[in-house]
Amino acid sequence: MASTNSWTLEFESPVEAPRLFHAAVLDWHTLAPKLAPHIVASAHPVEGEGNIGSVRQFNFTSAMPFSLMKEKLEFLDENKCECKSTLIEGGGIGTAIETATSHIKVEPTASGGSVVKVESTYKLLPGVEVKDEITKAKDSVTAIFKGAEAYLIANPDAYI
Repeated sequence: MASTNSWTLEFESPVEAPRLFHAAVLDWHTLAPKLAPHIVASAHPVEGEGNIGSVRQFNFTSAMPFSLMKEKLEFLDENKCECKSTLIEGGGIGTAIETATSHIKVEPTASGGSVVKVESTYKLLPGVEVKDEITKAKDSVTAIFKGAEAYLIANPDAYI
């Protein structure tokens, strides 16, 4: 029987929560090919306009173990910088995992920066074991936010 597992990640950023959330989450399909072309070859919306139910696709270079990933936005509260999405195609769906969801929340800190909180829940297919994949997933999520953070620090007028 497949088991449901999860992992969490939390780290601080000097960038304000709304700016980081918009750049690293809501607009990542636009920024990723520019900021991480060695990983993301291209990305684009498939359905919707960024609201609940929208689907976007990321196409990866050979640096990733899969060629694409499609995610569907299930919940969004832009004021609270929070969203939930479900992986619907690629990214190991059907080969290693049955389902996967991510819950991201970027909270403001007293210093004017933010705390990024990510929880990923996934259900493995029978017989599949997780080894280095969790570490790789956490490293990938951290790299996304750190890439957006560096971009926002270098471009203080972006995403205001």
